[in-house]
Amino acid sequence: MATSLDDIKSLHFWKAVAAEFVGTLILVFIGCGSFVQCWPNGDHFTLRINDTTVQLSSNYSATDVVQISLAFGLSVTTVIWIIGHISGGHINPVVTCAMLITRRVSLARALLFIVVQMLGSIVGAGILKGVTPKERQGTLGCTLLGQGVDGRMGVGLEFCITFVLVLTVFATWDKRRKDLGGSFPLAIGLSVTMCHLFSVRFTGSSMNTARSFGPAVVMGVWNDNWVYWIGPLLGGMISGLLYENVFAVNSSFEKCRAFLLARQYDNESYPPQKYKIRIIEEDNDEIKAEKEILAPLAKKEQSMV
Repeated sequence: MATSLDDIKSLHFWKAVAAEFVGTLILVFIGCGSFVQCWPNGDHFTLRINDTTVQLSSNYSATDVVQISLAFGLSVTTVIWIIGHISGGHINPVVTCAMLITRRVSLARALLFIVVQMLGSIVGAGILKGVTPKERQGTLGCTLLGQGVDGRMGVGLEFCITFVLVLTVFATWDKRRKDLGGSFPLAIGLSVTMCHLFSVRFTGSSMNTARSFGPAVVMGVWNDNWVYWIGPLLGGMISGLLYENVFAVNSSFEKCRAFLLARQYDNESYPPQKYKIRIIEEDNDEIKAEKEILAPLAKKEQSMV
C-alpha cells in the first residue's frame, strides 16, 4: 500500500481526487433527481423546510420505488465505469473508510477522498436545486425516516444494507478470485438497486453519508441525519473487515496478524492458502484379502506379456 507521502507526490493521486468529486456530483444529481420526480401519494405527513411546509409521502408507490432504485443503481454503475480506473470509484465515504480500516488506502487518500466526496455531493445537490422548479423541489431527495421508523430502526436498516453493499464492493475487487466474470461496476450497481428496493420506504436507502449530506446542506434539512452517519459507517467498516480477514481468497491467520501488527502491510503480498486434505485408507481384512488374490494374477499377466 502506498504511504500518504507517496500519494501526495503522485499526479495520478490528484486525478483520483478530482474523479471522486465529479463522480459523487453525478451520483447525487441523477439519484436525488429521481426523488424529485416522485409526487406525494398515499398517507402523507408534512415537514417544515426554511419556513415552508412540504408535503411528503410515507408510502412511495411501487413505480416510484423502482424509479428511484434504478436511478441510483444505474448511476453507481455508470460512474464506476467512468472513474473506476482512476480512483477505484468509491464515490462514498463509507467505502473509503472501509478501504482505510482494511489498510488498502493511505490516510491522506482517504481524508481527501472524503472531503471531495462531500463537496461533490453539495455541488450536485446545488445544481439539482438550481435546475428544478421550486414547487417541485420538495426535500430534493433528502434521506428521511418513514413514518413509524425511529432512529434505532433507521440505524439498524442502514447498517444492514450498507453491510451488503460494501461486502459486494470487496468481493468484486478481490483480484485473486478466479470465478468472477462480467462487469464489476454492474454487480455493485445491482447491489445498490437491490438495497433501494428494500429500504427506500423506510430510510430513503442512503448507504452513503455523502449522498445524505449534500441535499441536507442545500435544503437545510437535518432531521435524523445522524442515522445516515452511524448506520452506514458501522456497517461498511465491519463488512470490509469481515471480507478482508475471513472471506478473501488469500485470508489466513498470518495475513490477519500482519494486518493488525505490521507497520508495512500489503494485502496483495499474501498468496491464497492451500489446504491439504489427508485421506486415510483403512486397510481392513477384506482389502488385504483382495490384494492377496489380485497380486498373483497381475504377476501372471505380466509374465505372459
